[in-house]
Amino acid sequence: MKGQQPGEYCLILEGPYLSVSEAEHALRDPFIEDWVEQTGRFRIHNLNEMVVVPGVPLGQLGLEEVDERLFRLYSLDPKHPLTERKAQGVADALRRQDMFDEIEVEPRWPADEEEPA
Repeated sequence: MKGQQPGEYCLILEGPYLSVSEAEHALRDPFIEDWVEQTGRFRIHNLNEMVVVPGVPLGQLGLEEVDERLFRLYSLDPKHPLTERKAQGVADALRRQDMFDEIEVEPRWPADEEEPA
């Protein structure tokens, strides 16, 4: 149970992306474009300054492939996991960006699933 947080949520994203890299670009690009419009420039460390929803910087989010064209979005920071409310806020922000076909919020560690080794 190491690393598992009760009440930790993730997003399941479905889209036309063939790799995690493509999906990451689709996830980040709209936020980066908004950042550049507001500030005039972008540097990689700015990912931790771009707030998707309050308490969730873009740089804190990780993405992994679950199945073909299906990805899991989760918090990389164990001290700041995605709560259900934050996960729903991130889902709403991603729906507004319209980069993924389907977006679902679900518990990251369902009761019947063990943490991967």
